[in-house]
Amino acid sequence: MTGFVLKQGALYAEDIPLADVAARFGTPCYVYSLKLLREAFAAYRDALAGRDALVCYAVKANSNLAILNVFARMGAGLDIVSGGELARVMAAGGDAGKVVFSGVGKSRDEMRAALEAGIYCFNVESAAELERLNEVAGGVGKRAPIAFRVNPNVDPKTHPYISTGLKSSKFGVPYDQALALYRRARSLPHLEIHGIDCHIGSQLLDPAPAAEAAEKLLALVDALAAEGIVLQHIDIGGGKGITYRDEQAPDAADYLAPTLEVLAGRKEKLLLEPGRSLVGNAGLLLTRVEFLKHGEEKNFAVVDAAMNDLARPALYDAWHEIQPVVPRNLEPETYDIVGPVCESGDFLGHGRRLDLQEGDLLAVMSAGAYGMAMSSNYNTRPRAAEVIVDGTQAHLVRRRETVPELFGLETPLP
Repeated sequence: MTGFVLKQGALYAEDIPLADVAARFGTPCYVYSLKLLREAFAAYRDALAGRDALVCYAVKANSNLAILNVFARMGAGLDIVSGGELARVMAAGGDAGKVVFSGVGKSRDEMRAALEAGIYCFNVESAAELERLNEVAGGVGKRAPIAFRVNPNVDPKTHPYISTGLKSSKFGVPYDQALALYRRARSLPHLEIHGIDCHIGSQLLDPAPAAEAAEKLLALVDALAAEGIVLQHIDIGGGKGITYRDEQAPDAADYLAPTLEVLAGRKEKLLLEPGRSLVGNAGLLLTRVEFLKHGEEKNFAVVDAAMNDLARPALYDAWHEIQPVVPRNLEPETYDIVGPVCESGDFLGHGRRLDLQEGDLLAVMSAGAYGMAMSSNYNTRPRAAEVIVDGTQAHLVRRRETVPELFGLETPLP
């Protein structure tokens, strides 16, 4: 990770010591490298060179306006799953004409807002949604561009909580019902069929399942063409994994190669929806040790970040590398890195060998995806600040919340 490196005996974000970031902005604090964000997007762009393709960043991975703006300026499309994310995209200067709207529970208000904004396509995930979208589009005098998110029943070989393409998933429409649904869509007056979509899961390390899903999609595309339903685009979703610990994560070119081989010679525009692979390793969570607690069975390093700041360890038992900002290189001890939240599941890492003292700074690595985006105010804890580092410059792109703001919308009973 060239954006976060040890220099002069300390961990830096690009050209700024993380200790300086902590001194200026406090902890806990999310820190992102602009260099790594740009490099991650460029890797997809380069892998798709010469193809009619649109890389739609999955906003859910990290929805900070500054990050959305970085990708929008590089020509990205945006993949959203709510009206709130659409509003963020527009506030960040995103192009509504490059927005795809996924998600299983789109409300009428969300549909109307997306239609008025002029988004590129709705990824429809049920027969009921299809009927609602036709009704809403008719009500505002528009035709809604649609693709069906088709569930190809391909095993993505990832954590069950982030598998989205199996028969048991809530996402998408069943593969064997897709033809009938496209026929129904053709008959509805306020819809315009544009494409087909699938997304089989997240943190995918093996390219083979994505290529298998693409093959299944092509069979449907050709069956539809035989009935006169000609699609303009094929959306193969996202999900490419990153290295958190010792995973062998392929780069964008290697991951896409088998799928692009399947799609070779096709005329349809190609869409992708990467999220984690664009932001995951471009960010870290900076936290400070409050107390060291030595017990009979375990030692605990109690830090000022918690499960409300980074939910992935508690939610998935996910591993994040934890590094001292200023390594001591003395005799380490084994610690569980835990936060102040009143839950036994409030941990950031188990069994970490570290030489620590109270007040030390720690960097929880690979926290750029599903970190701040999944954070909460549990225990009335203000959410962390967010900072983007660009060379020697550090930009505060989200200030820390204050406690009064957390209950500012509440009213006691008279």
